[in-house]
Amino acid sequence: MKTKKIRLYVDEVGNAGLKNSRTYFLSHPDNPVILHRKKIVYRKPPFSVLKDPEVEQSFNRDLLKKLGSWNYSVISVIIDKQEHNQRYATWKFDPYHYCMEILVERFRLLLDISGAHGDMMFESRGGKEDTRLKRSFRRIMDGGTHHIGNQDLMNHFTSKELKVRSKTANISGLQIADLIAHPARRWFYKNVFTSTTVEIHLVIISLKFWFVRNSSSTTG
Repeated sequence: MKTKKIRLYVDEVGNAGLKNSRTYFLSHPDNPVILHRKKIVYRKPPFSVLKDPEVEQSFNRDLLKKLGSWNYSVISVIIDKQEHNQRYATWKFDPYHYCMEILVERFRLLLDISGAHGDMMFESRGGKEDTRLKRSFRRIMDGGTHHIGNQDLMNHFTSKELKVRSKTANISGLQIADLIAHPARRWFYKNVFTSTTVEIHLVIISLKFWFVRNSSSTTG
């Protein structure tokens, strides 16, 4: 019996169905359309066609329909950086590393509940930032978190190394994480947080979603 595998895609602030974007935008196999929320919102090329209200409405309707039909879950990790810095004024706990720990712990719980193994993929931020991400992840996998030991993590994760890919790699999971990250933050602001002070200093660190796949179909 093959072990179920889950991949966690992370975006900071998929799915074959994304190929249907060609219905709206000019595309070429060697230069595919990459869904990028900010470019879509501001209708930058190749999304200039969305300046037509009817086309935009049709595209939004189709995109929301797909997002509502695919099998995935979303977890947001949000931190009040001001409060965090005040709490750890003496012991400087890097907020980025702290959020990475929370992310790893939640994903480990998901893997346990699903009876699966998995890995994590972040969108590349380039150079030093990618190195920082990988170093932070490896540190957690080698030493564990404050609540989960490293052996427990290795029993659930398929690798100690963090996967990092650029937006241009045309990976469906990263594109959907990019589309959902900002709306998820807005939802929390509207429905969870009420303090204006907290809202100003809250920064979404990462958002992820996962697809359940058989081991034979998990790649990269």
